[in-house]
Amino acid sequence: MKLATFSTGRGLEVGAVVGDEIVSFTRGVVLASDMTALIAGWSTLRGEAQARLAGSEHRLKLADVELSAPVTKPSKIMAIGLNYADHVAESGMVPPERQVWFAKMQNTVLAPYASIPIPRVSSAIDYEVELIAVIGKSTKSVTRVEAPDHVFGYCVGNDVSVRDYQLATPQWVLGKSFDGHGPFGPWITTADEIGDPHRLGIRCLVNGEVRQSSNTRHLIFNVFDQIEHLSGAMTLEPGDLIYTGTPAGVGWAMSPKQVLKDGDTVRCEIDELGHIEGVMRRCE
Repeated sequence: MKLATFSTGRGLEVGAVVGDEIVSFTRGVVLASDMTALIAGWSTLRGEAQARLAGSEHRLKLADVELSAPVTKPSKIMAIGLNYADHVAESGMVPPERQVWFAKMQNTVLAPYASIPIPRVSSAIDYEVELIAVIGKSTKSVTRVEAPDHVFGYCVGNDVSVRDYQLATPQWVLGKSFDGHGPFGPWITTADEIGDPHRLGIRCLVNGEVRQSSNTRHLIFNVFDQIEHLSGAMTLEPGDLIYTGTPAGVGWAMSPKQVLKDGDTVRCEIDELGHIEGVMRRCE
């Protein structure tokens, strides 16, 4: 099932995308007030959600709604660095023996087709297409074998990076946490529809030019390794986001460096999950 958060001008709603339509779970008898509640209650709500897809009520044309970030206020956004060998090589580094983690703050959340801000303080803006895993239930100290049962679904993300801020210190959080620098979506595709997430083509295009093109089978630490490692340190909650790494082709590694400019269009896409796309806009 493809689950989305959307608006028609009457507040945020949640629903399921079916072809060129979206079925609202918020109209009529409210199935869930928001995506986090839907995810947290999915074990009991799934049957009713499937029943609604078979009905004719509360159907809207997808073209008539505005998609929001699927989870508008995730409690945690964690991201792994240096997790594709080709990206490690282009960065002039060696493959890490241990997982390298940083946090993106909640203020980075952005709708999948919204304009992406270029801040006043920097022009060193880069793209990073990533597979995002969405946590489905409280997850603490699970093994990699248990981890798949804790993934609710997957979506497409862009770990927008302000390189001069990121690389000015050993800590990457600030350079990864500018306002609006975490667009993702366009919806969450539930894990049962995807099966093995380590077989998906992943790409980023800038103004139609393919910059990144790889496959999630090339992850150094796979999704379930990541969840095992993270959950040993912290309890992951429903709706938490895990950015799982980016492949080679980032603009900062090119010669000369290619930074994103006002008016550039950045499209990130992953097989079976759809795409997100945003136009870069300099903040006034």
